[in-house]
Amino acid sequence: MSAFTLPTTLDGWLTLLETRHAKPIDLGLERVGEVYRRLGIQLPGVKFVVAGTNGKGSTCAMLDAILRAAGYRVGLHTSPHLLRFNERIRIDGEELSDEALLPLFEQVELARGDVSLSYFEFTTLVMFLAFSREPLDAVVMEIGLGGRLDAVNLVDADCAIVTSVAIDHAQWLGNDRETIALEKAHIFRPDRPAICSDPQPPQSLVRHAEEIGADLWLLGRDYNYAGDRQQWAWTGRGTRRSGLAYPALRGMNQLLNASGVLAALQAVRGQLPVSAQDIRRGLSLVEMPGRFQVLPGQPTIILDVGHNPHAAGHLVANLGNMAYHPATYAVFGMLSDKDIDGVIAHLANHVDHWICCDLPGPRGTTARMLADHLHMAGIDDLVDRRKGIDRSVVCSTTPDEGLRLARRQAGPDDRIIVFGSFLTVALALPAVREDLSATPPSN
Repeated sequence: MSAFTLPTTLDGWLTLLETRHAKPIDLGLERVGEVYRRLGIQLPGVKFVVAGTNGKGSTCAMLDAILRAAGYRVGLHTSPHLLRFNERIRIDGEELSDEALLPLFEQVELARGDVSLSYFEFTTLVMFLAFSREPLDAVVMEIGLGGRLDAVNLVDADCAIVTSVAIDHAQWLGNDRETIALEKAHIFRPDRPAICSDPQPPQSLVRHAEEIGADLWLLGRDYNYAGDRQQWAWTGRGTRRSGLAYPALRGMNQLLNASGVLAALQAVRGQLPVSAQDIRRGLSLVEMPGRFQVLPGQPTIILDVGHNPHAAGHLVANLGNMAYHPATYAVFGMLSDKDIDGVIAHLANHVDHWICCDLPGPRGTTARMLADHLHMAGIDDLVDRRKGIDRSVVCSTTPDEGLRLARRQAGPDDRIIVFGSFLTVALALPAVREDLSATPPSN
């Protein structure tokens, strides 16, 4: 592609990248590593790399928030995005503008020559370039898939975190926790902190960390946490942090993520010291849309991007911690390469009315297919007033239409969960914004 035919808008670049490479997911470091070396990228500051089946985005957001509360200048990379690609690359809390990103896309394009790169590989190099040009104290980067062969793993982490290990992306990572954990453990580096916040760390992860000589921090051995309804405390390797407010991100699983974050910060305290007040402030201000996000108004609407059985289990636990709601509606959309039946198994006894939604694209599942999965799980339309049963399964063309339908049917004391995929939540947001704009301001 000549310089005269390069896209001139961010949307143009993203459309090109979505279609140019033969495989949407093409793991391996050889191709992207070659372009990385041609670009001569050197990242500044203390480098954090975060992997895990679930909890990666929240962990990255908490690290970023606490470090910025301490006055540090931080580069933050997360993926995927909800609405705008720019969400993936933030510097000091601000998304990079289209104008700032376009020259970086052009630079990667010119450097790659005849090397074919996937969407994620190309945009990861854009992220590296963006951070390499800034005077940053820390860089926080989320692994896209797995760990060992993910493009972010080109960076030698000063501190690596594995948040959780469950079965997801089995066709690329393996069919059991031990195999998947080993893939994720390859973000660890010799003689550097390696944090695992999974309460049951697979032996393959522990063994790999020990074999390479990483400084492994395990929940329950090297650090721990405890809390009541008002506050929580963290202890680890001779240090105690008490009187901590709960993270602004909702859900009891967020304490697992926050505990791993505090372990990471304790491990690098010589380079990036933070105070107890920095931690309190950062956790109180952290934001991450779509992570058990409870919206204001009636009925209660909950947005959750969870898309595998492990995340569905956390969703059920968080729903159980809420106040009583007469009925629960689910606006439900998933991708076809996910464990749909495993997710349904967790939610089957916690949802009264299912609204299945089509998702676009080659990986999208149709509403009819989701309804078939529900029927196979024994979930059908059924009304039996004597037994107190009122259950339904309907189909909708889009998540936003599905949410509008749920809003029309639900009573003011009911709740609606929008879940199953980042794409489901993103496509429901137009209806969410309509609801919020119609909600009168509180006094």
